[in-house]
Amino acid sequence: MDRHDVDRWLDAYVMAWKRYDPKEIAALFSDDVTYRYHPYDEPVRGRDAVVKSWLGEDESDGASDRDAEGTYDATYRTFAVDGDAAVATGHSVYRGAPGGPVERTFDNCFVMRFDETGPGLGGAQKLQCREFTEWFMQRPS
Repeated sequence: MDRHDVDRWLDAYVMAWKRYDPKEIAALFSDDVTYRYHPYDEPVRGRDAVVKSWLGEDESDGASDRDAEGTYDATYRTFAVDGDAAVATGHSVYRGAPGGPVERTFDNCFVMRFDETGPGLGGAQKLQCREFTEWFMQRPS
């Protein structure tokens, strides 16, 4: 696993978020993933639970509501990789309405651990995240 593999995973993460497609979300994570919206949360455990959480179908601690289509975007890039662990930083932006001005920006840090599941697109390793913790803070206006 290298930075390019993780960057491809991060791009797929953003696309899955934008589409809220259960299959795309599920493909990102291992069966036994632990997912924390905040470092102090009890984790959401298991792929199916993470998919439900993303789709707003449960009440996971720290989970936000499903975002309205066209009102958000994000860019994340790999900061470091060490074995099966990676750290990424980036930002997400939210608009009040599709195409409207940005109302809120959050700076993010993801701490992740991956399983390599075999060849993916273009011969790159296909990664599934098995541990995910998000750290974020809203930028001041």
